[in-house]
This record gives sequence, structure tokens and C-alpha cells, in this order.
Amino acid sequence: MSAEAKPLSGLRVLVPRGGTWGDLVSKALRERGAHTVIAPLVDFAHTSEEDKLVDALAALEAGKFDWLTATSSTVADVLKHHNAVIHPHTSVAIVGEATAVAFTDAGYPITRTPSQENSTHALLDEWSEIDTDAVLKVLTLRSDVAIPVLTEGLMERGHDVTQVLAFRTVGVPASVHIREDIESGRINALLVASAKIAEEVAAQFPDIPVDTIVACVGVNTLEAAAELGLPADADDPSHPEYARKRALIETVESVIDQSDMLD
Repeated sequence: MSAEAKPLSGLRVLVPRGGTWGDLVSKALRERGAHTVIAPLVDFAHTSEEDKLVDALAALEAGKFDWLTATSSTVADVLKHHNAVIHPHTSVAIVGEATAVAFTDAGYPITRTPSQENSTHALLDEWSEIDTDAVLKVLTLRSDVAIPVLTEGLMERGHDVTQVLAFRTVGVPASVHIREDIESGRINALLVASAKIAEEVAAQFPDIPVDTIVACVGVNTLEAAAELGLPADADDPSHPEYARKRALIETVESVIDQSDMLD
């Protein structure tokens, strides 16, 4: 496919997270014709539950959990930071390509990941071990702002779940050059991949040009963006940028699970 024929040709997209997540999203967008600018608007800080996390990781190393779950690549960073050891008898279930890459790069094993669709709901549907009579001890690690879809799904099935907020999500100010490129329209598409990122976009970029695509991924992100008044004109199928906006969103969703977009 020529550059001109690719669905995202002509877009210069702000990718609002770095690390494995940003690299995977940027690669997918470039393959479909976009230019990308990685400029993190969020970063990750130490959890408010540090003592609970340390205790949980000690129990993990001791083999007291049957399963560990993660839906964010940042969990692998947290494990590495704490020099965490996953007991050989503990299985690992993860969601999201970025999460898989981060766990593999960190040297941690992966037992189960959804095969049909990159989503938490797909993992719950395919995870045969959780639908037996056995009560499993599961450690779920997530962000302070993430909605605990996986945790709740496991608890509804009667499992013994220890959930720990492994990290906090905090805003990061964009550079002057990024702000200037957005205000001038040089960056003509903004990827908004979580409610927290929506807050940062609204606060940091009050003068988004009318022609700029603001692409929100995930129901929670859309709700937050609407409350914050972020532009949504290209959601109308009659809008001239509707097709490129849909292609942008679908490209991101193809590589990143929405649970990971919750930070």
C-alpha cells in the first residue's frame, strides 16, 4: 500500500504515553501512514499502598498465590523495581500486547493471555481454570485510577483475590514545543487513551484548532472527554475526518487493550 493510500496518511499524531505502550502504538500508527510524536502526558509514581505491595510481593515470591494478573505494562516495571520474584508454581495471566512485551523483556513468564481478542473480558471468557470448583488465590496489580474489571470478574466467580494498587498515575506537563505544535495545527491529531489523559489534554491544550482530530479510546475516556468539553465533531459520520478518526481509534485498539488505557 502506498503512503498516499494508507488510511492515516497526513496525520501527525500525539501519542500521550511513552515506554512499551508508546512504542507499540506509534509503530502501529506509522504502519498505517501516520507520523507520530511521543510526548507523555502521564507518568507513574509510587503507590500509596507501598507496605501492602511489599507484603504482597513477598507472598508472591513465597508461592502463596496461584495466579498473578496484570493489564498494564507498568506492572512489569513495578515488579522489576522491587526485584520481585514470581514463584515457579504461580501462573501469570496478562492482557495487552504492551503488557506481554514488558513482561517478556523483564524475564517474567506468561501463562495465559487472550487469544481471540485483546481484552479483559476475553481473558475472563477464555480462562478455563477460573470456571472450576477450585477457589484460586489471585494477586491483581493495577493503577490507582484503573477500573478493576478483572478483579471484580474473579471475585464474582468466588475466588480469593488480593488486589493491590501497584502504582499511581500522575500528570506530566508537555514541553513548550509540543504546545506550540498543537496550537499551530502541526500536530493535527491527539490520541486520548484514558480519563486521566483527557484531563491533561483539557488542562494543557485549551486552544485546540477546529481541524485537529481528538481521538478518544474507550468508554471511560469518551465519558471523561465529554464532561471536559473536548472536541467531538469528527464523531459524526458526515464529518470529513470521520473515516480517519475511526481508523486511528481502531489501529490503537488493535494493539492495546482498553484496560491498559485506564492506566
